[in-house]
Amino acid sequence: MSRPELADLLDRAHAWAAEDPDDQTRAELEAAVAAVADGGDPGDLADRFDGTLEFGTAGLRGALGAGPNRMNRVVVTRAAAGLAAYLKDNGAPREAAVVIGYDARHNSAVFARDTAEVMTGAGIKAWVLPRPLPTPILAFAIRELGCVAGVMVTASHNPPEDNGYKVYLGDGSQIVPPADAQIAARIAAVGPLGGVPRGSGGTVLGEDIVDRYLDTVADLAVDGPRDLDVIYTPLHGVGGTSVVQVLETAGFGPPRVVSEQEVPDPDFPTVSFPNPEEPGAMDLALGLAEKYGADLVVANDPDADRCAAAVPGPHGWRMLRGDEVGALLAHQLLTAGKQGTYATSIVSSSLLGKMAAAHGQPYVETLTGFKWIGRVEGLAFGYEEALGYCVDPEHVKDKDGVSALLLLCELAANAKAAGRGLTDLLDDIAAEHGLHATDQLSVRVTDLAEIAAAMERLRRTPPAELGGLVVEGIDDLAAGSADLPPTEGLRYRLADGARVIVRPSGTEPKLKCYLEVVVQVRPEDGVDAARIAAAGRLDALRNAIKAAAGI
Repeated sequence: MSRPELADLLDRAHAWAAEDPDDQTRAELEAAVAAVADGGDPGDLADRFDGTLEFGTAGLRGALGAGPNRMNRVVVTRAAAGLAAYLKDNGAPREAAVVIGYDARHNSAVFARDTAEVMTGAGIKAWVLPRPLPTPILAFAIRELGCVAGVMVTASHNPPEDNGYKVYLGDGSQIVPPADAQIAARIAAVGPLGGVPRGSGGTVLGEDIVDRYLDTVADLAVDGPRDLDVIYTPLHGVGGTSVVQVLETAGFGPPRVVSEQEVPDPDFPTVSFPNPEEPGAMDLALGLAEKYGADLVVANDPDADRCAAAVPGPHGWRMLRGDEVGALLAHQLLTAGKQGTYATSIVSSSLLGKMAAAHGQPYVETLTGFKWIGRVEGLAFGYEEALGYCVDPEHVKDKDGVSALLLLCELAANAKAAGRGLTDLLDDIAAEHGLHATDQLSVRVTDLAEIAAAMERLRRTPPAELGGLVVEGIDDLAAGSADLPPTEGLRYRLADGARVIVRPSGTEPKLKCYLEVVVQVRPEDGVDAARIAAAGRLDALRNAIKAAAGI
């Protein structure tokens, strides 16, 4: 770094520290500046000021710390001021209100209070949820209370050093283009922090809004068997009390909760990564299930908008893939006669389309993320393979790990009463529609240029076959279509109904490859033989796409 560049960096850091209202991040930045001024490595300081944390369709998400490229009170205050300006510019009425929720991560409550003060300072009412709560309660409250927008302070299943800021509009759905860019433009136009008016901390809502949500979820379960031995973990997140209350209200006995992970803890001490999909995250729950011979293991991610499940089998416990849980929930709703559109993302299994068609229901594929799925007109059920499920769009137009967990328990209890398990139901679905086996290859990078280079290699030299299956068509998703807005990614349509989708992650420095093969179940061979064949095809696809992308 040249001397003028270093001087400019130090000037920007001093200016930032001067308006930072937080003692901790201000001291952190001042210490970093002092270290660089004494000849230390400027790399960390430069990264903190390498642009501004980008506001997009996922809102904000990043590591906590001082500087514009981190999550902190300055960045959150500017985001709140930009959102308030957007709402007023788009005709928010005098009585408009924004509801604000937060999880139990570091600084979540602080960021929620800052948001409330900025909203009231802008003349917009601020209603704050009473305590750290699941994200779906915030999505429910927006429509229940007639708000013009909602803000949830959460980083979902990101590492403990992260936090985030998720924005919903008055229809209860997450923001999509062009709203994200319009809000971002107003954030960029916010002047010095001292000029942002601040009011009171808003009105803290009572527990009645939580109870209304929990009662609405519990009402989804119909009368039926309730004999089910359940192991549950909230993974140190905020779902615990909500899940236990919903299950008991619906008539289930209390689940066995993993005690080491029961209480919200922003440091997530028992897991290396607080995501039920990550290796090791479910070990304590699976160990407890083995000890007690349970029927089902269920889990939420830290903000409880996702649901994971595991089932016993001949070779021990196994986690169900997101596509398997999606198929089970769809089976539950379709069998019950729920009318409307069934939707999933382009990276999820194609099985849902066949199941919907068999019941005479419309089916739609969307771009990745519930910001798109939640907006499907006439939605009856939506899911994405990353453990997100929307089973009650009339009340929550977003993924909801609490309601999905309840319906999965109901389905498992019904199966148990008939002497069967969830794997038996999956076998039934495979026998009817073919075994749809999915997998994912995820490559984490330190340099985002590696992802762009891999996508360029795939476009420059398109493969003619992958894993022994002929490539019958390639869709460049960046071009968009009549059905899908443009997004960075490639979709390969292969022989025998197989598919591969390659795309950069929207929230992490990863290149993701989504794999699917379809194997018909021959009555004389059974589902197990189809499963063995599918595993071999998936392995071949995984190796082939790695080679083609050069990763």
